[in-house]
Amino acid sequence: MLSAVEQKLLFQQLPGVGAASYWKLMERSPSLSSVLESPPDTFADIFSEEARQLLREFQHAGEDCALVRKIRADLAWAEQHEVQVIDTDDEHYPELLREIKRPPPLLYVAGDVTQLSFPQVAVVGSRNPSPSGRGSAFEFSKSLASAGFTITSGLALGIDAAAHQGALACQGKTIAVLGTGIDQVYPQRNKQIADQIVANGGALVSEFPLGTSAQPANFPQRNRIISGLSYGTLVVEAAVRSGSLITARYALQQNRELFAIPGSIHNPLARGCHSLIKDGAKLVESAEDIVAELNGFLQLKWEQLNLDKVPDTRGIVGEMVATEHEDIVLQQLGYEPTAIDALTERTNLPVGDVMACLLTLELKGMVANIGTGYMRIRHDARTTATGLSFNSN
Repeated sequence: MLSAVEQKLLFQQLPGVGAASYWKLMERSPSLSSVLESPPDTFADIFSEEARQLLREFQHAGEDCALVRKIRADLAWAEQHEVQVIDTDDEHYPELLREIKRPPPLLYVAGDVTQLSFPQVAVVGSRNPSPSGRGSAFEFSKSLASAGFTITSGLALGIDAAAHQGALACQGKTIAVLGTGIDQVYPQRNKQIADQIVANGGALVSEFPLGTSAQPANFPQRNRIISGLSYGTLVVEAAVRSGSLITARYALQQNRELFAIPGSIHNPLARGCHSLIKDGAKLVESAEDIVAELNGFLQLKWEQLNLDKVPDTRGIVGEMVATEHEDIVLQQLGYEPTAIDALTERTNLPVGDVMACLLTLELKGMVANIGTGYMRIRHDARTTATGLSFNSN
């Protein structure tokens, strides 16, 4: 007899069947077992002819059919690779996600499954961000992780990758929700980040069967999980039509907090954020704005988890300004391009010293050379360390 998880895995293997189909079935039938025992044509409006034929084969051959052999091979693979397969009845299935409309019936989880129930903030945005946007994603995520939040994103290029890296930079926790099977990390360029996430105590999550490749339709579906796991979603940079705004809409539908970082009116990647702000998203200028908004949720969740306090990771900050000259140069840089000649005049330093400081700061990831000059893309470490109350018991 198939277990509850095996039954859900079986339905997941049927062509054209997803979370929406599963919950339609549950509205019309008391259990998956009863669906399996019913004539497949009873659900002709849900199952395609190909799916109905596979169900007939299962009813005829039972556990010897190809479908059952496939799902048991998948479970064996998952066990071998330390991937947990949990359903909505599992104790580790996150409560917040269970609350959304038609939650994933199954989740594949690599890494620490308990992280799914920790307080999370989703950070999303453009796959092709500006240097400033990438820096904002990194810094906001690092500060939020230092304040006790797990950072959740989609492992995509650009803002997603910067968000995961920001959390990892302070030894914080981060979760990547995939739009592929858990065995198909996409994009491959971020495979190293995925490995670091798991090694650092975070998790990779997918609702898709093993072997599912990157398909455009999967990513909007993935986005509802990103927002569904989180108390709030932060949009860093997004064009007016982008996948990040899909995540934002899901957050609103799920009654979660929505935050957006404003940008230059001349930056097309700021227009999506400006549109969200006009529609009621909270404008944020620092991670402290988000912490202040969500601190009550954070403290309540830590109390529910029977932990005394939010982890304090201030000691692992990283980008300290090393010299007085670096400090002077950084203080004279803003978030718009500044020419070296102008910096030399502002700082009263020799041009050679200014250029040396800029090179060092660029290597640290604190400034960017964008051709017309240098611009600051990350807050200095002292601001990060003092701008937030990391322990608020």
